[in-house]
Amino acid sequence: MNYAAARHNMVENQIRTNRVTDPGVVQAMESVPREVFVPRHLRGVAYVDEDVALGNGRALIMPLVFARLLQGAAIQPADVVLDVGCATGYSAAVLARLASTVVALESDAELSALAAGQFADLGVDNVALVSGPLAAGDAAHGPYNVIVVEGAVPALPAALLEQLADGGRLVAVVKGESGLGRATLATRIGGLISSRVLFDAALPGLPGFEAKAAFAL
Repeated sequence: MNYAAARHNMVENQIRTNRVTDPGVVQAMESVPREVFVPRHLRGVAYVDEDVALGNGRALIMPLVFARLLQGAAIQPADVVLDVGCATGYSAAVLARLASTVVALESDAELSALAAGQFADLGVDNVALVSGPLAAGDAAHGPYNVIVVEGAVPALPAALLEQLADGGRLVAVVKGESGLGRATLATRIGGLISSRVLFDAALPGLPGFEAKAAFAL
């Protein structure tokens, strides 16, 4: 399979035609070989417009939703980015082409090891891979200009919002009780958080962010 051609077709037919106009996002997604971040037997579907299962209940989120989240985050070259749930590392490798530094947070040791290997193979040298609970973020390396959450969450995560720098942006797909997912941009200004919906999106839930069951008598 000609993966370079498939990657170009993904950009031209899935991303550019669906209101992704940020040239940095487009170039980053055309440059990073998505196929090496999925299991070998699934490389043939790495560029289809759907989530690709990675095992252990995790998935590489569909290209269009990922691209639109990055565009909404308005990442600048000097930004420090926290990538929450980097899995095998594809998202962090793309972010590394847009930002100064990426902190890639992963809770699954097997996926984290795969990510480390891919970063080394591709020469990605501005990503710091860290392990820990996803919902806790990584305050030690913050505050962050941008936080990207790689999966659906039931609400904007309070712990992550606290790790935003002033003017910092967090993008995530919030899937409420209705079951409808909404890609949401949250911005921290002067200690206050404002948010707005960017677009509707369906993504798999990200482990560690499950809504707590309400106590009933």
